[in-house]
Amino acid sequence: MPQRKQSPLHLALPATSANLGPAFDAAALALAFYIKIEARASNEFSIAATGRDRDICGNLHNNLILNTYGEVLAAAARPVTPLSLKIANDIPIGKGCGSSAAARLAGIALAVHFGRLRWTDAQIIGEASRREHHPDNASACWMGGLTVARMSGLNEQAAEAQVVGITPKGKWPLLLAVPDQALSTEKARDALPAQYSRADAVSNIQNAMLLLAAFTQGRHDLLSVALEDRMHQPYRAALCPLLPCLQELKGKEGILGAALSGAGPSVLIFLDPRASLAKTRQRVAAHLKQNALAAELLPTSIALRGARIKA
Repeated sequence: MPQRKQSPLHLALPATSANLGPAFDAAALALAFYIKIEARASNEFSIAATGRDRDICGNLHNNLILNTYGEVLAAAARPVTPLSLKIANDIPIGKGCGSSAAARLAGIALAVHFGRLRWTDAQIIGEASRREHHPDNASACWMGGLTVARMSGLNEQAAEAQVVGITPKGKWPLLLAVPDQALSTEKARDALPAQYSRADAVSNIQNAMLLLAAFTQGRHDLLSVALEDRMHQPYRAALCPLLPCLQELKGKEGILGAALSGAGPSVLIFLDPRASLAKTRQRVAAHLKQNALAAELLPTSIALRGARIKA
């Protein structure tokens, strides 16, 4: 019997911002800009890429999406169908915006569709989380909104992700400051200490709980203190000079606070929804210029829907 022709797959996966100050490796927000992929079965692999970092996205020989796709199918003992991909990318790569989680989830989604795997959302998030070594970006990208996540299991192969999705109350306008240079997650991890004091641990637990309350209750007034962190940002500041500069604006007109986006070097700025976006953006740009720093300033918002799939 001839095999049923496989339908194309259309994906839209949002950028994400993890850590959010004190919620280190535990929480992330989905952001309203995307990598969009159209995939069709083909005789050979090909990629046509547009948008940001199109040279990376269009590289056939070291492509995180296709590598993940092939590895998942091989592990499931399914044949690897060659794909023709059209990629339109708006997510900065290597700059703390969840690009690797989005790419891995895209590869897994392609494997599930073209390999006819009957995977649940939990399995898809779990597989991406194991590959990312933490579940924050993967859960927010797939589910949207704000997610709180953890990994459990005795070893990485047996680990599972427990994820809770939260819809933040009210409006949370954002400004993402993206520098020209990238920063590898490994280098950012190497900057962290092996141990923390009890005082630092307690402070982060308190602030992370307060941050969760701020989002669930729409308490913008809590954000200036709830974003304070002692576990990763102080140690990464030297690698991410935008952070200490932009933190100086906390509490000034239109700006609630700032935090590293993921491992950096981008910085996520939380804006007062009552303030003028244009004026606040001008204020941020002027402050960066005064400090001899430059960054692309991208207005965005929380994407309440996660990865969208249309076969």
